[in-house]
Amino acid sequence: MAHAQAFVDELRLHGFDFFTGVPCSLLKGAVSILEREPADRYVSAVREDAAFGFATGAWLGGRRPALFIQNSGLGVSYNALASLLHLYRIPCLIVVSWRGYEGKDAPEHLLTGETTPGLLQLLRIPHEVLEPERLAAQVSALAARMDAERRPVACLVRPGILE
Repeated sequence: MAHAQAFVDELRLHGFDFFTGVPCSLLKGAVSILEREPADRYVSAVREDAAFGFATGAWLGGRRPALFIQNSGLGVSYNALASLLHLYRIPCLIVVSWRGYEGKDAPEHLLTGETTPGLLQLLRIPHEVLEPERLAAQVSALAARMDAERRPVACLVRPGILE
């Protein structure tokens, strides 16, 4: 949880008030913090595409959503992202764990890790790799872009950052 509290604090500072996602060990520090605070409204989803549905409903209901998903969930969520969030310009912050980063992980995560940045580009999702020393500036920039362009944005989280 080295930087998890600082990250959650930045999300709150920028008005994020609805959180959802699918559990991933690389994000467990931040998710644990959000689950402990009822005001954060963390809703656990069984699949990533369901989390995108929750986030869409939250935004339509006046909330500011952030999703926590594993990078393999981007593939599962392709249709939800392309046919729902992009089409209807639903803004949200997608916090993506980068399993398979630099080819270091279980074999089932290696190809996903290698292709994650390209998949975000293919889906036209602006993104940044979360850096602890730039965390506040990155959250601020992503939130501003999300608002200005009314679209989903993402931050990729390497192992060890939010655990």
